[in-house]
Amino acid sequence: MAIYKATEALPGGEPGVWGEPVEITFDQRDVLLYAVGIGIEDLRFVYERDPAFAVFPTFPIRWGGAGAPIDANLVPNSPGPLNIDAERYLEAVRPLPTSGTVFVRSRVIGIHPRGRGNGFVEFESEVTDSAGAVYMKMVNGSFRRGVKALGDIEPFAGAGQTFSQKIAVPQRAPDVTTTARVADNQAHIYRLSGDYNPLHIDPDAARFGGFEVPILHGLCTFGLCAQRLLGVLANGEAARFRKIKVRFSAPVFMNEALEVRAWHDGPGRVLFEARVEDRVVVSNAYFEYAA
Repeated sequence: MAIYKATEALPGGEPGVWGEPVEITFDQRDVLLYAVGIGIEDLRFVYERDPAFAVFPTFPIRWGGAGAPIDANLVPNSPGPLNIDAERYLEAVRPLPTSGTVFVRSRVIGIHPRGRGNGFVEFESEVTDSAGAVYMKMVNGSFRRGVKALGDIEPFAGAGQTFSQKIAVPQRAPDVTTTARVADNQAHIYRLSGDYNPLHIDPDAARFGGFEVPILHGLCTFGLCAQRLLGVLANGEAARFRKIKVRFSAPVFMNEALEVRAWHDGPGRVLFEARVEDRVVVSNAYFEYAA
């Protein structure tokens, strides 16, 4: 069964139109649960009475793509276990409140073939207040793989733009190395932030998705990298966070050690990768902070 048969590009090859803003309300518990879900122990993010209590900057990442107008004839759709995060970018314009209501508007910026049986869809999103002032900017790309089984997406022509870029790390020892341990129940906790894809908890769903056992959410790996880098480069200060961009290169499993290796690339910027033993799991990545 084919789920994609594109015969036309987005208008002029340009990104699609913005969708209507989606209203999202979150509270202190949501903020705390997210921080625990990405393995943070720093009281500034996991204890509401800490004098410096703040939202960890990557908190809104799961809202990427919310409300984007999607033409079912143009954008491939997949069951949860066949929908895989590929790339993510998040930029902090100003800090989020520790609770409240925000608005997310999104648009499709590109739809591309990626090898046999894969569609790659990219969305751009903004998180704003009620007046339209921006808190966060995000871009996310995901692989859509088949309908009932891997490899049953019909060939199609690409449309729109791509945010994806290749970023090579230097061929020398890293300037900074930091490690995060993935707990046995890391995915169990992280999913309570709202990402209920069964790929990350149900062994049958994992096998359907092509994995022997459930894998960690890519967005949890994203958060683990961000919190480790902010800690070692900017003293864990949320106000100094600026940008992070990653590509998910390989799955991460429970009870693994995630080693983040970074190379300075100018003031307040590092290129980085993340590894589990000899397996590169995050590549084409950078992190920016106030120096």
